[in-house]
Amino acid sequence: MHAPTHHLKLPFFTPAHQTLAEELAIWATQQTVDESDDRRACKQWVRLLGDAGWLRYCVPAGFGGAMDKLDSRALVILRETLAFHSPLADFAFAMQGLGSGAITLAGTPAQQAAYLPAVARGDKIAAFALSEPEAGSDAGAMQTVANYARRTGATGLNNPKNTENVTLNGTKTWISNGGIADYYCVFAKTDPEAGSRGITAFIVDADAQGLDTSEHIEVMAPHPLAVLKFKDCTIPASAQLGELNGGFKLAMQTLDIFRASVAGAALGMARRALAEAVRYAKQRPLFGQRLADFQLTQAKLGDMAALIDAAALLTYRAAWQRDCIGTAPGLKAQAYTAAAAMAKMAATENAQRVIDMALQMHGGVGVKVGTKVESLYRDIRSLRIYEGATEVQQLIIGKSVLKG
Repeated sequence: MHAPTHHLKLPFFTPAHQTLAEELAIWATQQTVDESDDRRACKQWVRLLGDAGWLRYCVPAGFGGAMDKLDSRALVILRETLAFHSPLADFAFAMQGLGSGAITLAGTPAQQAAYLPAVARGDKIAAFALSEPEAGSDAGAMQTVANYARRTGATGLNNPKNTENVTLNGTKTWISNGGIADYYCVFAKTDPEAGSRGITAFIVDADAQGLDTSEHIEVMAPHPLAVLKFKDCTIPASAQLGELNGGFKLAMQTLDIFRASVAGAALGMARRALAEAVRYAKQRPLFGQRLADFQLTQAKLGDMAALIDAAALLTYRAAWQRDCIGTAPGLKAQAYTAAAAMAKMAATENAQRVIDMALQMHGGVGVKVGTKVESLYRDIRSLRIYEGATEVQQLIIGKSVLKG
């Protein structure tokens, strides 16, 4: 089934965006990946996306990227189109962007050169490690600690004699790509008494001594997750990412870039559910006519289409705003933050409703394991939680309203 592209004629997009979507939609239908093993499948998707050049949209042009800077509208289009075809393909793409976003924003030239081109090629799998067992939405409550120390006896290129090192101790959980990533952008407390103002980011390679990623987390939809355990995990001080104690701000900036793209993924799943519902309604005989001929069916399809379009307009507006900050008169970063929160909330919540209605329309077939609407029903649920749960988006929007 081919992902639709007619909506990209809206004025939010350029002809280049339309071409991108059309080419990706054709490519996606030609890919077949066995997703019964999510870890193996995720690696395969990264390889396919890298070889085809789609991962180049995750990094800026100076490091092998396709565009001068990260383009929110391109990210939304890519995720929407991939999610229509395969939510796991969308996940693989998204994590390459999220797991490298902090390096794009705050990495040193050496860090950017070491990681970003490899991400764009699909040679390195990226991961973003923020959440902890007792610190999900409340990142300031994290307990993973980073301590700086001098090791006077160490030698080697990345650990020369008398060079300061960093030792990490603590646990991260719900880490996407955990156990298959080549590196992790890890956020840890460098000033435990300062709350969110005492967090610093670090790049931790998967083979770092003292890092254990063996505990995998199984969830209701294909999604490679793991617990990261740091026990005296030592990394060079040069692995610090961004400013000391500036990690929370960096994490929020990174999430802000990709929040609208989460909405794009939800749109892709919702559009696929609507397409499946239309297809099924047209061919399902019922009481001497088709399911599609009943007014109740038509009303449900109308409701689904309206929910998708409402979320799409919010999503495309948010992506357009971020891309045009600094060039369009009156656009401010604060406005984008609220717009992205609205998009993420509306798209994920509406997609859940659309997919539920599509499953209901399929009747018993809808809950049969292996059908597309059944898998979409499981796939969509996590989007209402990760990268800021719906309730967090409501708070962001509410505070923005109060500020005027």
